[in-house]
Amino acid sequence: MSPTIEERKRVAAVADGRTARFEALYAATFDRILGYAVRRCDSAEDAADVVAETFAIAWRRIDAVPSGEAARLWLYVVARNVLANHRRGQVRRHTLARAVADQVRGRYAPAADESVEAQAVRTAFDRMSEEDREVLALVAWEGLDAGGVATVLGCSRNAARIRIHRARRRLRHHLAADSPAIPGGAR
Repeated sequence: MSPTIEERKRVAAVADGRTARFEALYAATFDRILGYAVRRCDSAEDAADVVAETFAIAWRRIDAVPSGEAARLWLYVVARNVLANHRRGQVRRHTLARAVADQVRGRYAPAADESVEAQAVRTAFDRMSEEDREVLALVAWEGLDAGGVATVLGCSRNAARIRIHRARRRLRHHLAADSPAIPGGAR
């Protein structure tokens, strides 16, 4: 059974009342909640995230927001909880990033006894453009052929072949310029 016209009007009036209440709450408290967040966050971006999440919660729970001065205090409690969640998230991200970095360093760090040739290749590779490094890494490290490179880069197979050829040519050029001891660079 579909709602009657009267029921729809009542629902619309309630929604309009909630919207107006939220807009009034936002206008009355935004500057204070922003100041609260700015004084407690490391960056303006983090503060903006805290404020946005605080008011998103207020919007979702507008019926639970108390009236008058108590509304501002309620928002401070919400902002405090959002900030605590934000900080816990930062700690988790930093802990995970350190763990991943340690694994990568341990697994892919250059060997202490790296040969002169390997050092020359690493130096030449580092001097190349990001685009060339990506193409060469897809071929050498990921084992992709021109078709795979084309898919990853979003280009035609022929364009991928050309990019691979040019990147290899530039690598040889860097190797020859950096390491006269390696005739003609790596092939």
